[in-house]
Amino acid sequence: MKDILTDIIAHKRAEVERQKQAVSPKQLHALADEAMFECDTPRRSMRRALADSPVGIIAEFKRRSPSKGWIKQEARPERIVPAYERAGAAALSILTDEHFFGGSLRDIRTARPLVDIPILRKDFIIDEYQLLQARIVGADAVLLIAACLTREQCATLLTQAHRLSLEVLLEVHSPDELPYITPDADMVGVNNRHLGSFVTDVENSFRFAAHDTLHIGGQETLHSGRGDTQIFVSESGISHPDTIRRLRKAGYRGFLIGETFMKTEAPGEALRELIEAVQSAPNTADEEKR
Repeated sequence: MKDILTDIIAHKRAEVERQKQAVSPKQLHALADEAMFECDTPRRSMRRALADSPVGIIAEFKRRSPSKGWIKQEARPERIVPAYERAGAAALSILTDEHFFGGSLRDIRTARPLVDIPILRKDFIIDEYQLLQARIVGADAVLLIAACLTREQCATLLTQAHRLSLEVLLEVHSPDELPYITPDADMVGVNNRHLGSFVTDVENSFRFAAHDTLHIGGQETLHSGRGDTQIFVSESGISHPDTIRRLRKAGYRGFLIGETFMKTEAPGEALRELIEAVQSAPNTADEEKR
């Protein structure tokens, strides 16, 4: 089976090197410092937004996929992203990979002044250079994928992200990646999509929830460096309100959903309908009494 992730990372390394030739790391550091100095609004905490949200949906802006091709080629962030916020999204995920996903950093730069909820830069981050880019365009958080990094690389990038006032969603897929999870990660994402084959299985999140060393949602859940409980996010393959209800019962507080919305004519309306369906369902306490 073709390993799509290997191709993506090889392309990403070449892409970052080309970008460094155009704008040096030193220049980018200066731009990031300037952005941090001039910013008159605090970073929006994605971790806090998910903890406080009654549903916790991270609505994704995504034009295409390596496995499915174009989903919405003509998608414009200035139309879809504000509609997501109005519909009740707790946070936003914006894909910035151009070659495989049809995105760009311009999408975050366009969206940032239009919304007040946190924005996650979703990309295959392998270099501090990409963290600086995220800070400059106005992202509040970044995705670090265990499958793309060694544990040492992941720890270094996490520290660098925090120095730039960026929160980190640390993504794992298999139990082999559990050692990547440390108290320093602001959020932990369990990806239901295998990044080698892009096959999706939402039961992966439930398998993680049952894992002895995590206790997701329980008293023994890992605590962050701030002394509070880490937020767990289920990513990909979620489309039904009952799935969200079951995942929340298992301890998840964030749900990253993209294709379910983007394949519709009105992604914001699709999000609104899903949130209403989740909130209109019987609550867990009522279920347990039956």
